[in-house]
Amino acid sequence: MTSARDRILGKLRAAQKPFDELPPAPPKRYMSRPEDLSAEGLRARFVQEVKKLSCIPIEHADAESAIEYILGVIGEDSSVITWDFEQIPLTGLETALNDRGIQRGQPRDDKVRVGITGAVAAFASTGSLMMTSGAGKPRIASLLPPVHIAVIHGNQILPDFDTWIEQKRAEGIGSFNRPANNFLITGSSRTSDIAMESVLGVHGPGEVHVVILV
Repeated sequence: MTSARDRILGKLRAAQKPFDELPPAPPKRYMSRPEDLSAEGLRARFVQEVKKLSCIPIEHADAESAIEYILGVIGEDSSVITWDFEQIPLTGLETALNDRGIQRGQPRDDKVRVGITGAVAAFASTGSLMMTSGAGKPRIASLLPPVHIAVIHGNQILPDFDTWIEQKRAEGIGSFNRPANNFLITGSSRTSDIAMESVLGVHGPGEVHVVILV
């Protein structure tokens, strides 16, 4: 005896299939791809977009000057929240902090003023930082302290988010699923909830420094 389920499935299988002849997909269109895709062009566009976001981009040709800048931002603070130092592309940073007596604070210490991280990539078209979290890369380092310092290499600057997604597809879905989180940071934290007045630093860092090693 044919069940109701079999009768329904039979009718569905016998029905004319829609969209038998689909047209080819149109060429991919990027949301906002920079015209100059050279390394220098991408870096210049990224710096330009970061400035628009009320952030501070700083380019350094060597690790020593980059570290000196970071120490200047930290000032007299005795502790910072950081990623593991091997996850931050700045040789000598751990030694410099130790020499100054600056300790690594507990990840959820809301009294720590500065958080220091690396980034997975940066996008020239929007000035965004692509971040991941997981072992050695606490997400809270970029979200809790009022001041966030992100350190990147110039060769991490990609044209746009689409390019990063294409890289992840080429590497396989495992490379995307491996981190605990994938998230974007575009500018400092801001809100206009009250009287439509823009206020920085309400839900996260109000001051963001992007240290670019070139």
